[in-house]
Amino acid sequence: NLFFYFLNKFVFLFKVSLIFFLDNIAASMVDTETTRTIVGVLGNILALGLFASPIPTFIKIYKAKSVEDFKPDPYLATVLNCAMWCIYGLPFVHPDSYLVISINSAGLIIELIYLVIFFIYSPFSKRRKIIIALVIETIFFVCVVVITLQVFHTTKDRSMIIGTLCIIFNIVMYASPLTVMRMVIRTKSVKYMPFALSLVNFCDTIVWMIYSLLKFDVYILIPNVLGAFSGLVQLILYAIYYRPTQWDTTARETQLFYA
Repeated sequence: NLFFYFLNKFVFLFKVSLIFFLDNIAASMVDTETTRTIVGVLGNILALGLFASPIPTFIKIYKAKSVEDFKPDPYLATVLNCAMWCIYGLPFVHPDSYLVISINSAGLIIELIYLVIFFIYSPFSKRRKIIIALVIETIFFVCVVVITLQVFHTTKDRSMIIGTLCIIFNIVMYASPLTVMRMVIRTKSVKYMPFALSLVNFCDTIVWMIYSLLKFDVYILIPNVLGAFSGLVQLILYAIYYRPTQWDTTARETQLFYA
């Protein structure tokens, strides 16, 4: 059926990418930094796909000229998360992390665009919520940056402070997939848990785990270990509950968030 057709196509493309990736690793075994760069670029590509995943939701919002029951919370959370990772990747916080900056800068811009669209088509109550949340996030972000740069004077200490906050934010953001997984188990249905998104999320976290191990970075490793575990559980649930799922085209779209 259509699901297995797309699954086979994705697996084929992933195999091709993996072979290319391994060939490059073999060619650059003596140069860990080159290998790390290749892995990081692959991680950027996969993560960019995750950031782009809500596009169908916003097309729906644009066509309806209303946000309906969708909530801005995931996008507000991702804005702060991306901003913190951007700071983490700066040379005077954690050197040699430009690929962390690149993907999170892109993610920050994308999420802000989502919020602008959300703001335009929201009622006053949701607009007020967005403004208040962004003001609070901005104040928090500025305070963290100022304190980190003024109080801590080594990259090790700065990495520890910002990195720890990034880990905490990522752990908190895993609450949404957990909610969806509970729904899958309760309803014995995976129609609200997109397979492609779960698979790409799992692959992305694996890639960033490798990235963090090539030049050991515990602050990138920990959230991605948790993310990989979460993604694996989602894939297992999908395998278990795919056949019992009753698919219908009128089902309400459930907003998912993947950290």
